[in-house]
Amino acid sequence: MASFSNPITTTTTFIILILSLTSLFNNLTAKNGHKTGLHHNRRGHSSSIKALANPRLHQAYIALQAWKRVIYSDPNNLTTNWIGPSVCNYTGVYCSKLPNDTKLQVVAGIDLNHADIAGFLPDELGLLNDLALLHLNSNRFCGILPLTLSNLTLLYELDLSNNRFVGPFPSVVLSLPSLKYLDLRYNEFEGPLPSQLFSKNLDAIFFNNNRLTSVIPSNLGSSSASVIVFANNFFGGQLPPSIANFANTLEELLLINTSLTGCLPPEVGFLYKLRVFDVSYNKLVGPIPYTIAGLAHLEMLNLAHNMMSGIVQEGICVLPNLSNFTFSYNYFCEEQGICSNLTSKGIVSDDRRNCLPDKPLQRSKKDCEDVNEHPIECF
Repeated sequence: MASFSNPITTTTTFIILILSLTSLFNNLTAKNGHKTGLHHNRRGHSSSIKALANPRLHQAYIALQAWKRVIYSDPNNLTTNWIGPSVCNYTGVYCSKLPNDTKLQVVAGIDLNHADIAGFLPDELGLLNDLALLHLNSNRFCGILPLTLSNLTLLYELDLSNNRFVGPFPSVVLSLPSLKYLDLRYNEFEGPLPSQLFSKNLDAIFFNNNRLTSVIPSNLGSSSASVIVFANNFFGGQLPPSIANFANTLEELLLINTSLTGCLPPEVGFLYKLRVFDVSYNKLVGPIPYTIAGLAHLEMLNLAHNMMSGIVQEGICVLPNLSNFTFSYNYFCEEQGICSNLTSKGIVSDDRRNCLPDKPLQRSKKDCEDVNEHPIECF
């Protein structure tokens, strides 16, 4: 799984996704007696009569025409050919055939990534019952998500990132039984996260760069996600010990600038598959949990810009896959063993603005004394 800066839902990988979506859509629809071969119809245009005779495509036609009416700006003219009932010929619309009726097609995917379209999502999108993939990354869609999206029971990927959606966390996504990839980054969602989110069987959760508040729910870790990105929100509170429940799946956890407080729980060290762990720019205190020295797959560890203190343990610095360890702008007072010279191992490191003797660019003696006179016991 890629990191949050280059998720699976980028336009450059969409062709690969379309090729693989046939298998995905087959699996999702098998329980309903459906199966399909996904393609974008480039053959001769179907007649209006034939298209209207297909009730699924007729519903899609109603939905897409309603959507086109509430698109206010389409600078790249991607929806210009959204005319007539032959929806499989629309730009950005991808259709599949049903195996039990190879003459019957359905709309299974929509990709309008990076289209710079302005508008909102109408209630009629709930008519796209066969949709497995909806990509709207990097547009100017606004407003709230329609509750009718709950009708999209086969939806597997939902990417609404980098738009202008508002309101509380969209609870409608919690009702999508087939959803695996949820990307809501760079919007204006606000308020608390619902605890039900972490009871869903999601593989990737991206909701960084919103206005979410309150605290991280205490049931964090009840899902099976491999990537979670909370960065740049206003949660506060502590990282709950229930994070240990992600042990069998979690590979990337990014909590950058989320107002986290308190100590890192030792349960972080139970995430034995973790490759990327970034809690920089928070208000964390206390020592590094000794359990992190057991994360053999860890490649990147970023603790910078907190108020952590104590010893940087050699057990972390000798992790076999570690390539980047940043702990600058804290109050660490000692680096054990090789930790004081990580560059000799080819590890990218930054230990500036700590309280490390004989190291350049450290904090003042007074700042360090104030912290070391009142050490924080976390465990």
